[in-house]
Amino acid sequence: MTREINCLGLACPAPVLQVKEMLEKERPAAVTVVVDNEAARENVSRFLVHQGFQVTVARAGGEFRVTGTGGDEACEIMTDSELVAVAGGGGKKILVMVGTDKMGHGDDGLGTALLINFLKTLKEMGPELWRLVFVNSGVKLCVQRAEAVEILQELAAAGVSILVCGTCLNHFRLLDKKQVGETTNMLDIVTSMQVADSVINI
Repeated sequence: MTREINCLGLACPAPVLQVKEMLEKERPAAVTVVVDNEAARENVSRFLVHQGFQVTVARAGGEFRVTGTGGDEACEIMTDSELVAVAGGGGKKILVMVGTDKMGHGDDGLGTALLINFLKTLKEMGPELWRLVFVNSGVKLCVQRAEAVEILQELAAAGVSILVCGTCLNHFRLLDKKQVGETTNMLDIVTSMQVADSVINI
């Protein structure tokens, strides 16, 4: 029997939180989550995959039906903290939170150049650099034609996790232009901050 959750009209992370709460109480063989925005579709899909489900998505008009099956095969639900810890591996974990597409205040051109140089230099942190999280106007660094995309793709290829706020992408109408990183929600961001050994805010 499929358990259905109606999340129409809800922005992330509300749909993910509803699914998480349901899975903590019961473990259906299948679950269908109905959402009406791309960020929620992507975040719910990723969350269900992390919980051991096989995911399919059907679109009807402006609605998405995200269905996870095979949930009864998973032995135990991992908490978000456990998932993040496993993804992070061992050793010290530094999280860099990027909430802007410029560094500092004053001259915007200088601020853009400084931030690009900052991102280029991040690799000097070595294996301790664990995750980059982009929020607000910081998400503009992760989309088509952004100067930072190639730098971020190199970091991702080196094993750095990159999360990009889905609500922010939606706000700037950039969700379909994202070129690097995983679309994420506030639950993932808060959990990441909780597990990181240190957080650097830009």
